[in-house]
Parts: sequence; structure tokens; C-alpha cells
Amino acid sequence: MAYSFTEKKRIRNNFGSRESILTEPDLLAIQIDSFNGFIQAGEKTKKDVGLHAVFQSVFPITAVNGYAEIEYVDYELQEPKFNVKECKLRGVTFASTLRVKLNLVLFDKNGSTLKKKRRVKQIIEEDVYLGQLPLMTDTGTFVINGTERVVVSQLHRSPGVIFEHDKGKTHSSGKILFSSRVIPYRGSWLDFEFDHHEHLYARIDRRRKLPVTTLLRAMGLGADAILDTFFEKINVKLKAKSCDVGLLPAKLRGVIAEFDIKSGKDIIVEKGRRITAKHTKMLEEAGVKSINAPLEYLLDKVISQDLIDKETGEILFAANTVISEEVLEALSANKVKKIEILYINESKGGAYISDTLRLDDTQTELEARMSIYHVMRPGEPATADAVNLLFNNLFFKNDRYDLSKVGRMKLNRRLGIKSETGEHVLTNDDIISVLKLLIDIKNGNDSVDDVDTLANRRVRAIGEMIENQFRIGLVRVEKAVKEGLNLAETDELTPQDLINSKPVSAAVREFFGSSQLSQFMDQVNPLSGVTHKRRISALGPGGLTRERAGFEVRDVHPSHYGRLCPIETPEGPNIGLINTLAVYAKTNDYGFLETPYQLVKKGKVTDEVIYVSAIDELEHTIAQANAAVDSKGQLMDDLIPCRRKNEFVLVGSEDVTLIDIDSKQISSVAASLIPFLEHDDANRALMGSNMQRQAVPVLKAEKPLVGTGIERVVAIDSRVCVTAKHSGVVEAVDASRIVIRVDSKQTKAGELGVDIYNLTKYARSNQNTCINQKPLVKTGDKIVIGDVLADGPSTDMGELALGQNMKIAFMPWNGYNFEDSILISERVVQEDRYTTIHIEELTAYSRDTKLGPEEITADIPNVSESALAKLDEVGVVYVGARVKGGDILVGKVTPKSETVLSPEEKLLRAIFGEKANSVKDSSLRIGASKSGVVIDVQVFTRDRVEKDTRAVSIDEERLAKIRKDIDDEFGIIDGDIFRRIRLKLSGNALTKALGDIKAGEKLNAKLMKKIDNADIAKLKVEDATVNKEVAALVKQAKAKQVEFDKFFEIERAKIAEGAELPPGVMKMVKVYVATRKTLQVGDKMAGRHGNKGVISRVSPIEDMPYLEDGSTVDVVLNPLGVPSRMNVGQVLEVHLGYAAKGLGYKIAAM
Repeated sequence: MAYSFTEKKRIRNNFGSRESILTEPDLLAIQIDSFNGFIQAGEKTKKDVGLHAVFQSVFPITAVNGYAEIEYVDYELQEPKFNVKECKLRGVTFASTLRVKLNLVLFDKNGSTLKKKRRVKQIIEEDVYLGQLPLMTDTGTFVINGTERVVVSQLHRSPGVIFEHDKGKTHSSGKILFSSRVIPYRGSWLDFEFDHHEHLYARIDRRRKLPVTTLLRAMGLGADAILDTFFEKINVKLKAKSCDVGLLPAKLRGVIAEFDIKSGKDIIVEKGRRITAKHTKMLEEAGVKSINAPLEYLLDKVISQDLIDKETGEILFAANTVISEEVLEALSANKVKKIEILYINESKGGAYISDTLRLDDTQTELEARMSIYHVMRPGEPATADAVNLLFNNLFFKNDRYDLSKVGRMKLNRRLGIKSETGEHVLTNDDIISVLKLLIDIKNGNDSVDDVDTLANRRVRAIGEMIENQFRIGLVRVEKAVKEGLNLAETDELTPQDLINSKPVSAAVREFFGSSQLSQFMDQVNPLSGVTHKRRISALGPGGLTRERAGFEVRDVHPSHYGRLCPIETPEGPNIGLINTLAVYAKTNDYGFLETPYQLVKKGKVTDEVIYVSAIDELEHTIAQANAAVDSKGQLMDDLIPCRRKNEFVLVGSEDVTLIDIDSKQISSVAASLIPFLEHDDANRALMGSNMQRQAVPVLKAEKPLVGTGIERVVAIDSRVCVTAKHSGVVEAVDASRIVIRVDSKQTKAGELGVDIYNLTKYARSNQNTCINQKPLVKTGDKIVIGDVLADGPSTDMGELALGQNMKIAFMPWNGYNFEDSILISERVVQEDRYTTIHIEELTAYSRDTKLGPEEITADIPNVSESALAKLDEVGVVYVGARVKGGDILVGKVTPKSETVLSPEEKLLRAIFGEKANSVKDSSLRIGASKSGVVIDVQVFTRDRVEKDTRAVSIDEERLAKIRKDIDDEFGIIDGDIFRRIRLKLSGNALTKALGDIKAGEKLNAKLMKKIDNADIAKLKVEDATVNKEVAALVKQAKAKQVEFDKFFEIERAKIAEGAELPPGVMKMVKVYVATRKTLQVGDKMAGRHGNKGVISRVSPIEDMPYLEDGSTVDVVLNPLGVPSRMNVGQVLEVHLGYAAKGLGYKIAAM
């Protein structure tokens, strides 16, 4: 592997026994890929997913009368007006304008209203504005009203079918009651459940239960069709005193014979004996098809279909009638010769459907639908049309019910259907198959599902959530549009007149602003940001609630292996409900989490990597990453511990099918940062993972001596570092920007190569910590794609550096480290090892009040000159001013209500001017306990309000910076173009003399040095193709100049434009104050192993314990904090760190 520039500076030794075959994927991919899939940015032909799919599903919208229709053609997302930085500064949302191309189709009213026969009269095409769609930034966040937010992915129950039982908890008898539930992505839930009498019921949307046969009747099945579907039949020929019963030998096993079963005169099974496999084989060999039985055998059997009197046509006995003495007599009286009875094998399960059918008091399809209507809409009058509409809408119509692609796949897999695709609504066959499988499970022929496995829980990421919000908004629009379409022709309406964008933008705004899953980003350090974006929550709309979630759903499940981290989860009431994605995990097309494994064939580990979901994992035998493998990839041990069907087993190497990619694939990013993690107790590792996210970036980040190798990945993927987009040479570097001249090989035809990276300087994070980037490269350095050019907060040379390397002693020290207290050396404070910078944003508003506008001014009544010393003439504090408690940052006066003046007051007013009395001081002051340095001031003025001198100077400064960037970029591009022109002209003869150079003279580098660029562009040589190429390059340079000028004008217009301020606000001033905070008593410190404590004393250096070479330690920890907590990793880390430091001293002394 080629080392990048920063890696060359830092040598790392990997003590791992096995190199990972796979590099860590982009840690923010779950967010970025999901959102890009939703908007399909840059796709010319859009797939039927995301935003496009929402429009496809809602449109076309047809008028109630059928003579007008709105069709969807395409959508376009326009460039956002402001970039991310400007949005944060102005407090606006980083969003793109959504325009949708729609056709309004008007049909001939004299023609047919049938879809296929309608005649088109007119088509009106228009681009319709549908509001602002917030865009995701490059870092996987959203900027909403100027603050960065993250949308957390949700883990919810997968659509499909699930079978479970109540573990005997529902009924007092302790009987296990089985149930199944069909869960759609959108629509009504359908439950089937047994009661303690073994009757089968259906429930729709958890409402009152109905006999399941009511639902089957409503689906159009009569009693005989229901029995046909669920039971096999036996033909019986009736005689005077006996009957011939048809035999199903294979199905008789386990039944107790009610009479002697004979073959000829030989008795095969005696009465009262249980029929075994041997008996059924003998019956099959003897070819016994029917057997003579006494009539009493038919008692309590069930007739399978209606018995009809052939002469009168009346029904003698309905299907599902239980045969009694009276029934037998009536059959004899009516000379019925043949009947069919239900085959019910009590040993393999009972006649559940038959028994339930007897409870059902509905007789027809309409009655059954009425019964369902009364449950769903109690108290409403039921008409035949309303009843049929409701029932069809419940499970069989696309607009009200959607199983989704996932639901159909899960349903088909569970029901044993080979195809994974199909309709997204339920069919009669689906419902019948679910009932048959439920009965099989009740009969012990199948098993219930595990609700908590990741095979039954899927991830709903950001793209899918916005898609659902959009659908909600568009469905609201659809209702209004349907009404308006009737008037479309008469009122000469266009699509924009008909479509109101407010419901759509309101639904999206509500989601980003107030959804439980749209959260204020945790931005304390790079790790906290990455972890927040990789979080998977079971809470939120459509998920669980803290109060109702039991132990099982929170617990670690075997299917979490390599998908969700078993360690990193919060400690409070959310434990187990909020999880974090494992390092290598990703979601598949269905939303299920997958983890990578290497294929093992015949005991040999191959280089082929496959991603496996929890559904498919059950088929495999998986070895761990630490299994012994020889140099040829052959598994060395005879017996290898493996995972198979959620159990640990010992198997031979030939039986292993997969092997883990890496030992860290089980854990999350934060847990992977803990060295010697395997030596820590899980509870302490959990605390360690969580506390690393709380580490405040220190003034000078220091790389860890002991790391795990993932530090670099986190630093780069968190996007806090600046990485090179192209290879090239560093042209210029200063503290705030890096200019790179791109390699000519990297630039495509017509592209001009220069990259300018503006660094973030002293920006404020969401948690008031300081975001600052520092360049790592020097002018003239050669760099390649992906090199780290600048460090961000908590990174050191492109590696995550959350803390400091401290020399630690484990020993008691005069009681100062009792109960996890920490003793630190004064040297740590003196050297600013743990000094941090915090930036606070303070805002002053100038409002328009009833008594007149508030004014930002330095002329404040009753304030001393010294208090105004740090303000400029406008009344705003200077950048660089040191401020302390109570200092004025922005001077502001507010009009006071007029009062009746006494003669003395009138005289004073006349002498000293009226201002002193008519306004009161309402200046913005810094808090009494705070102090710091003003590092930035921003002034925002409403449109049509004159800008003050401070606002103008800030704008000019920003414009000058933009102009400098443009000039530098153009300077490099221009230089590069003319270098290429000189190369092309070199060796060619001039056609026309220029100065000292005669016509016909060949040009060379020396001659061309004397000619300036303006003249070089005009040179003509004898080779026409060279002239053409030179002209093209000159044209390119001019085009670039025009492009830059245009860009500058756009930026100038943006800066000149007034800001969008809250109602009634004329002017807003933001002051940023940076504060240095040093380590002090009472601060919390922690290691990576959950070893946390509070500083009890900052001890003088001379009082600290010292080593044999006389050097004092930095920190003293209590040794009693280790054994009981079982986090021995910290001791091993200290040893390895001490060895590394000692090695460093040795190298330094060489």
C-alpha cells in the first residue's frame, strides 16, 4: 500500500495476527447513500424509488367527473441559493427549490369517460413550485434554521407475517395460545389468534375479534368452500346397518381405531389400538381402499357439504353439521346413499376451522362484510356500497394498503413461496396460507418466529423517512386538487393554480423541525458526530416507546453479531433501544442489516467477500476471525468453534462455510477505538465508548501512543479533516487556506486544474466547542488523492486524538484519590495539556416597537466612557477585544413611554437634549461569570434598511476575500494555460515579425520568456493546427475569466441582499466570544476503559510521586478502581504506552 504524505510522517506498528481483507467502508454511507437514493441526484433516467416513486404513486390525479387529469412528468431540484456556511451564518435552512413538471389533461366532455376511450381536448404543461426540500450536506447532516441536525435511522418491525405465542401468560389455565400477525408497510394490521377453547379468531387493527370464518365468508368463500380449503374428505357409502368408509392409510397414523380394521378376514388393527406406521404399511400393501364399519362410527363426525334433497331441492343438512342419532335416522329416511365427512386426525390437531364455523352467525358474504363494518365503524349506518367499499379498501386496494417489496418478500419466504416478488396487496390465497401455517404451528408441525431477530427488524433510513413525509403531504394535496379539477376547464386553471405547495412543505418542515428522530447534532468531537449519524433507534413514530419496551427487545441478540454493536448503547432508560451500527455493517436493498464474511471452500479461506443478512445467516456455519489459518489460507485446526443457527458449535474445517472478516467487525466505531477491549468488562467498555464521545477538543491535540488503527478512518470519514480531491502540488499555504495546482493528468479536457481549500477557523459547534483547522502541508509538497491536508478539532496528523498521553501512577495518595477521585500534577495545567476553547454566540436584535424602532448605537444614556471603550462608533464591540463579566457587546437603546414632565424636568431637557430621558439602555452584555475574546462579529440588516458602517466594512472584507480567491485561482489557471501555449508554440516558425523576433524565426523557451502573455496570445506560426490549438486555449482562458466575473457578481449580490430576519426585527448582530478553560478541581476525566473520575486536587510538581529516574508522574489513580471494575485493559494500555515512550526516548538519544 502506498503511504500518503501524512502517513509517511507517522510510523505505526500493527500487532494484529491477521490483516483484514476489507478496508472499513465510509462510516457515513448509511446517511449519504440513503438520501442520494431518495433525490437521485445527477441521474438522467430516474428509477422508481424515492421522490420519483412518491410522485408516480400519487399521480395521475383524476377529477371526480373524469374529464380532467393531472399527470406527473418529472421533477427538478434547483441549486441552493446559499451554501452551507452562509446558511449557518444567516440562520436559514440549506435547501433546494423543488419544481415538478406536470401536465393538466382536459378531455372532451362529449366523449366517453372510460379511461381507454377518452378523447384528449387540451394538454397544459407547467413547472409547479412544490416548496423547499432540505438538502444533506457533505457531512451527512441537515442545516435547519441555521443549526446542524442529524436524522437518526430507525429500527422497526419488518412488514410481513409473524407467528408467535403468549407463553401461557394470557389465560389462567396456562394454555399456550398461538397467534399470527400480517404487518403491512402501510395499512391495517390483520391478526389471527386462538382462544383457550381452540377457536380461531381474526382481528383487524387490534379491534374486537371476529370468528375467522366471518373474514373468509367476506372474502367470498361459502361454508363448503371453507371446509374444502382446510380439510381432506372421506367418502362414506351408507348401508342399512353399516357403512363403507374410504381409507387414507398414510393419514391414519396415530389414530386410535374405533372398530376392527380388516383386510378380508384378517384383522390388521384391533378396535381400541393406536394405528402405527407398521399398520399403515400393511394396509397399503393389502390395497385396502375402504372398510366396513358400524353406523355408530359416524356419530360426532362432520358433514363436509350441503346435503340436498334431489326431489324438492331443499337442503336436508348444511355443511359442517355434526352427525347425531337424529341425523342418521333422517339420512336413512331420505334414502341418502353417499355422504362426505371431514377427515380430522385428533392426534395431529383438531377441527379448529370447523368448530369456529359453528360459532359464526353470518350466512352470506354481505352479512360477513356487515359484521366487519360494524367492528371497524361502530355506530355508523351500513349500506351495501359502504360495506363493500370498506372491506375492499382494507387489504385489497393499493392506495390504502401496501405490503411493500420487503413485506411481500418476507411473506412469500415464510409461506414457502419460491418467488420473492408479487402484488403489494393481500390476496385470498395469502390469507388462507397464513391460516394453514398457523394451524400447522398449533399442531406442532412448524415453529413460531423470533420477534427480536434482525431478520424481522429492518432499518428505515433518512431517505425512506422523507419519502413517507412527502407522501403524507402529497395525499393532502390530492384531496384539494380533486375538487379543483372539476372547475379546471371553465375557470381556465393551470397546474400551478390547482396545486398548493403548503401541505407538502409543511409536512417536510414538521418532520425536520419536530420529529423525534430529527435531532440536534452531537458535535462535541469528530467521534460524537460519526456515532450520532450511525445511530439506530428503536424509538420514534411507528417504533417502540420507552415505557412499553420489555427486556427481550432491549437485550443483545445473536443476530446482532457484526450488525449492531453489543457494547455501545446509552446507560439510562433508553438502554438497548438506541444502538450503533457495527464497523462493517450496511443495509441491503430491503433495509435489513448485513455484515461481510469471507467464503470458505473445503476448509480453505478464499478472498471472496459476501455480505450476509440475518435471514440468510442461519444457513451458514461461521468461524471466528481468530481461527488459525496457514500461509495458504487453509484452516489448521481439526475442530473449530463456529456459530450455526444462533448456537456455538465445534465443527470440522470441511463444514465451515464462512469466516469473520476482522475481529473488530462485532463492535461499533467507538468501541473499536478502545485498545485491549477484550480485557474489559462489557459494562465498563460501554461507559468507555460513551465517554469518548464527551471528550472536548483540547488546544493541542496529541496522537495516542496506543491505538487500534481505526483512528485514521474516523478522522477522515468524520469530514473534520481536509482531504485532497485531486493529486497535485501545493502552490500556496497559509493558516486559512491551501491552494493546490492539480496534476495535468487528473484534469479532463476543458477542465482547468486548481483546488482551493478554505479552512474553517474558530467556528462554533452545536455544543459551543471550537472547530478549527490547521494545515499540515508546506508549499511545494507533492500530494495524492485522499491525503490529509489539514487537521480538524481533536485530530493530529490525520488521526483521531481525543485526549493526551499522560504518565500515570496507580497508587493511593493521602486519600485524594479515594472513590475514583483523580490527583493531577500542576505541570499538566501549566503546559495547557487539557486547556480547551469554547465559543459562545450572543445575539442582539433591534426591533421595531410601538413607540418607535430600537437603535444600535454607542450613545447610551448613563453609561461611563470606560464602559464604551470597546465599542466602535456604531455601538458594536471590536473584534479582538477582551471582554469580562458585565461588559457591553452591543450598545442598544429602546424608546420609553412618554410621561408627564414637571417644570424642572422640562428645563433639564431643554438644556441637555431630550434623548437622555426618552430612551432606556437595553444593551447586550456578557454574563457576569463569563469572560473571553471577541473573535467575530456579524451584522445582518433587513432588506430596504440602510446598512451601518460596521456592516458595510464586514461585507467589504468578505468580498475582498472572495476576490482574492478568484484572483489566485485565475492566476494559477492562466499561468497553466500560457505554459501550455508556450509548449505548443516552441519549435514553430513565426509568420509575422514581433519586436526583435523576425518572421520565419523558430520560437524557443528563451525567446518566449521576453514576450508577455497578451502578445503570446496574438502570435501566429506556420503550422495551422498549432494556431488552432493556441486559439482554443486562449478562448478557454477568456471563458474562465467571464465565469469568474459572473461568480463574483453573484456573490456580491448575495452579500448586498438583505437578510431574512424574524418579523419585527430590523437588524441583528451576532457576537462570537471565545473562552479558554483550563483544567480545575471538579472537572471530570476519563480513560478509554470506562475508568472515570473527578479531579480532587491539582498538586504542586514537587509533591507528586516520581519514578527512579526522578521524573514525576502526571496523574495518580486509585489502584482499587481496577479489580472490582474488571477493566484490566487500562493496565495493559499503561504498560504498552510506557514501553512506546521508552522506545521513543531511546531513539531520541541515538
